Amino acid sequence: MIIKKSELKGLLDKLTQQYRVYAPVEKGDNILFEPIGAGGEVKLGATTKKPVKEILFPQSEELYNYSVSEEGLKMNSNLDDTKTVAFGVRPCDARSMMLLDNVFHNDQYQDVYYLTKRKNTIIVSLGCSEPESSCFCTSVGGGPFNSDGSDVLLTDIGESYLAEAVTDQGQELLGKLGLEAADADTKAAAEKTKAAAVLTSEVDITGIKEKLDGMFSHAYWDKLHEKCLSCGACTYLCPTCHCFDIADEAKDCNGCRVRNWDSCMFPLFTLHGSGHNPRTSGKERWRQRLMHKFNYFVDRYNATACVGCGRCIKNCPVNLDIRQVLAEVKVQDTGSEVS
Repeated sequence: MIIKKSELKGLLDKLTQQYRVYAPVEKGDNILFEPIGAGGEVKLGATTKKPVKEILFPQSEELYNYSVSEEGLKMNSNLDDTKTVAFGVRPCDARSMMLLDNVFHNDQYQDVYYLTKRKNTIIVSLGCSEPESSCFCTSVGGGPFNSDGSDVLLTDIGESYLAEAVTDQGQELLGKLGLEAADADTKAAAEKTKAAAVLTSEVDITGIKEKLDGMFSHAYWDKLHEKCLSCGACTYLCPTCHCFDIADEAKDCNGCRVRNWDSCMFPLFTLHGSGHNPRTSGKERWRQRLMHKFNYFVDRYNATACVGCGRCIKNCPVNLDIRQVLAEVKVQDTGSEVS
């Protein structure tokens, strides 16, 4: 199918009449994924400052509320089953949702709040014709036009987009839009665009998991964390990080339960009620971050919890580059591990 850029605004207007639509919009100095009211608000083409995970896993989410009166206890669950389209998602962010599915829907835990939104959300991705210098998606199993996690994949071919359905849900959405079928020249132009999208940054993570298996007590961790400020930007802006805290807020006879993002890089994240904290310094916290993404997650789900979006690289205030960390880990002598 073809979406002409000259008709995109009208198409998005049409979508907003049937769905809640999230898309990249300009907000101050940033491009953010926000709900839109009209197609003219959309700013396609840039990677958003924050990841798209927020649509399914909001930074702060009231799970339910309650009130107590003479009539008894009344509870309201805030399940969100609004039909939603996420338009203009980058392939790395779409792929991150597949990784998050492992966390929120597995043999031990099913998160009804996440899964309800996931079931009702259609992902329309836009391939990366010009990957940024901080991108390394091809090193972690993705690619500028990878369709994992997408329902529809768009390819920019100049005056229009080639729209390819990836899932039945995506096919159904495209069918509602009355789009023109793509001819052979359009498909050939799209293939040319895909072939030209080459990343300038790569890191070889082959054997990283096995290397980390023997590095829990390695001296490498003693220095790695020294310039880290524990600000948590890397985790809050990561599409796959999913640590959260639960808070109960109450006043008089009314209250609610709220889920808020948390970060393993924060000193208090692992503070026990007893006062004991197993991760007292940046050393333990940085080790946990890297182990979780490239070792524990692989053990649990047979996948690396990184999609190579580069947000943690672009936004780290002290320029701690995870690509460099991985390269350094790869050459460590695990024979020097101390117990």
